[in-house]
Amino acid sequence: MSRRILQPGEIEALDHHTSFPRVLPPQVGSLFTERAARLRQLAADNPIADYLEFAAHIANAQHLAAQALAAPAVDRSTMERAQTHGMPLFPAAELLDTQLQDWQQALEHILDTLSTQTESRLPEALQPLIAELRQLPGQERDTIARQLLGKDLAARYIGMAPFVMAALQVRFAQLAATLTEADMPQAEPATVCPVCASEPVASVIRIGGKASGHRYLHCGCCATEWHMVRVKCSHCASTKGINYQAIEGDQGVVQAETCAACGSYRKIVNQEKDPLAEPLADDLASLMLDLLMSETRFQRASANPLLYVAVAEEQPEQAAEGADALIDPLAPAAPSSSSH
Repeated sequence: MSRRILQPGEIEALDHHTSFPRVLPPQVGSLFTERAARLRQLAADNPIADYLEFAAHIANAQHLAAQALAAPAVDRSTMERAQTHGMPLFPAAELLDTQLQDWQQALEHILDTLSTQTESRLPEALQPLIAELRQLPGQERDTIARQLLGKDLAARYIGMAPFVMAALQVRFAQLAATLTEADMPQAEPATVCPVCASEPVASVIRIGGKASGHRYLHCGCCATEWHMVRVKCSHCASTKGINYQAIEGDQGVVQAETCAACGSYRKIVNQEKDPLAEPLADDLASLMLDLLMSETRFQRASANPLLYVAVAEEQPEQAAEGADALIDPLAPAAPSSSSH
């Protein structure tokens, strides 16, 4: 019997005839709690442990907000138009003016949790920053949200960015969770989320159920996941020059998938290596891989939505300097001697 190797186009064609899900809507009931637990697990012995603990506090506050607020209503007419034209259903920036005008309710809930609840309360050094955000007019908060979604954030808002993005994630995830796979169009380009048109933060090889063994792109905004074959670049969809970089001696849970065609990389998280791996959390925790990749010609394809985070030392004299206690996790730093 003769055999031949399937080409990328033929592999993709086969995908339409198999039984695994094409799209995985987020499970809001467990999304943020699982993310918080993973962040805390990854914080152990991590050089950016404070940062991961900060992100875990935010994820916990997101869960409480998602449980307290009803999901946004879905505009079926908008969905039908998008499905007809093969476009993402609800482009994020456009939705702020229509169906998600109430996104600031999620923000208020998150800020309440981070400033009052014992388990999730942030250090005192960051409380002035939260207070400043709470006092901003709604119109200015909308400005921050639009700048975040447009990836053009003014420097004066950097300290507030993770809180605003957290609220947007809650509302977009709630909206996406009301959809089914049948609602999702075969959107173009296939490298952006079919729900909110945002970029993936990472990709993930899933385990369990029909999705087991398949690679999905994970939206950094609404947490929807959509299938893409592994032979394709998740940024430019090229099938040429795809390679994987990892830290020597690492378990391989997180690798950098590089593309020679566009010169980009995006991390791929493998649940077959660690069943508890979570795309956004593991991307945040693998800073050393980003630092090592900064020494190569490859550029990161998209940022983590919680990229700018507050790292505070609990010292009274810093209480008025919450906005200055911020770092960029991808700022130049001396990497370890490990190779990739």
